[in-house]
Amino acid sequence: MSTPMTHRQILQALIGLLAGLFTTLLSSTIVTTALPTIIADLDGSQTAFTWIVTSALLANAASTPIWGKFADLFNKKLMVQIALIIFVIGSIIAGFASNITIMLVARVIQGIGMGGLTALVVAIIGSIVSPRERGRYSGYMGAVMAVAMSGGPILGGVIVDSPLGWRWTFFVCVPLALVALVLLQFTLHLEDSRPGSVSIDWLGATLLTAGVSILLIWVSFAGKADYYAWFSLESALLVGGGIALLALTIYVESRAKDPIIPLKIVTERTTALAIIASVAVGIGLFGALTFLGQYFQTARGFSPTAAGLLTLPMVVGMLSGSIVSGQLITRFGKWKPFVLGGSILLVIGLGYLGTLDHESPLVPVSIAMMVVGLGMGSLMQNLVLAVQNTVSVANIGAASSSVAFFRMFGGAVGVSVLGSILASRVATLSHDGLERLGIDTSGSSGGGLDVNALPAPVQEVIRHAYGDANGHIFLIAAGFAVVAAIAVALLPNQPLRRTIDIEPEDKDGIPVTVVEGANHVAPRDADALTPTK
Repeated sequence: MSTPMTHRQILQALIGLLAGLFTTLLSSTIVTTALPTIIADLDGSQTAFTWIVTSALLANAASTPIWGKFADLFNKKLMVQIALIIFVIGSIIAGFASNITIMLVARVIQGIGMGGLTALVVAIIGSIVSPRERGRYSGYMGAVMAVAMSGGPILGGVIVDSPLGWRWTFFVCVPLALVALVLLQFTLHLEDSRPGSVSIDWLGATLLTAGVSILLIWVSFAGKADYYAWFSLESALLVGGGIALLALTIYVESRAKDPIIPLKIVTERTTALAIIASVAVGIGLFGALTFLGQYFQTARGFSPTAAGLLTLPMVVGMLSGSIVSGQLITRFGKWKPFVLGGSILLVIGLGYLGTLDHESPLVPVSIAMMVVGLGMGSLMQNLVLAVQNTVSVANIGAASSSVAFFRMFGGAVGVSVLGSILASRVATLSHDGLERLGIDTSGSSGGGLDVNALPAPVQEVIRHAYGDANGHIFLIAAGFAVVAAIAVALLPNQPLRRTIDIEPEDKDGIPVTVVEGANHVAPRDADALTPTK
């Protein structure tokens, strides 16, 4: 039995991990305020706008379970470093992209690297800290996520408005990633606990990636005049193909020696409910980050820098919710009140954002954003903590990455679906507004997003359309947040264990504590591990 790491040793191990996580998460949000400028410069459309976000989320989601399984099979430190190198390559390609196609390829490469960091950092923390003590360390991780995911738009706005231009929203992440790579080499020291034989379920990984990708492609293009309707032959083929591949994935995973997503883990009550909640959280999180930046710039006419600064309330909320909930969970050993409270705050915040229009007062909007941030900060890492508390260290990578996968999957689907709804709603409102001006819209596709290039009266119509359409999509996100709150309320309130791994049980099923240097085991109080209401 290995000697537990001290607080100082754990913090040293976290330095490089959190630096790498910060860099990759920053890249996913720094681009949000730059997107309108990128799309205008590369002559893209609302569909391209959505896919620059979705492609990275898709690659992140699809690769996360694979990285999580690798964390259980290979050297975790080496896997983190490989993920960072992949991310750097994608960032460089994105910075030099000359068209939308190259940009999307680069975002996919970035997303694969992000998936590695997302899965591996959580898995490593879970393998060196007990669930009872993990609250405060998860709080640190949540704080880094909060600053990166909400502070990124601010930095992105500053860079876009500076002489550097939007390309540096990608280039700036490269030196940060290289610094994280060096820090990992010198600060992360882990025991090698790899199994003697390794079996990778490549077939399951391929089927999972293909099934998820097809469904995301469907929701991204369905309902658009230039592609196909929601109810059409194309939709039927894509949905049928995606579901068939995912059904085949389940069949393969149930028979694989080392499945990418162990079905016994994801069908366990705590994990299953946490996954449902995580899907809804992903929709709310990435939907808010993506479309609020567009709302402030396109609908309200703010500069990229100002739009980034207007997201500060969400930064404060996520930072506070993450750190405070983590510290209190470690102190009291109770996680469910904070997770449930976070889900309720998320419903309230997104519900108010559902009233957005082109004239909404900014102060109430800022308060609602802070409430959303508080909810997110209390939910994200604590849902993972609840799942990690129910699995052994040997499966912690797969379990943690499963929750992260569905959060990213929810985010990717959410951005795609909400983006499609937004585009449809904007097209309708723009058509009506332009008709009132006496402008013929019969030959217009409404695909461009360079609003500043339009005549002033047309600009006003387009801005009003985007402002009024945004409230519609946040109202939908609030509905998913209600689902998350219900799932969280049904989570078993299992007390957090103080050991890193699950303890063995005696013949009567009572947990026992292994005493080092002794020839016996001491039974523990069974009541202490009984789920509470």
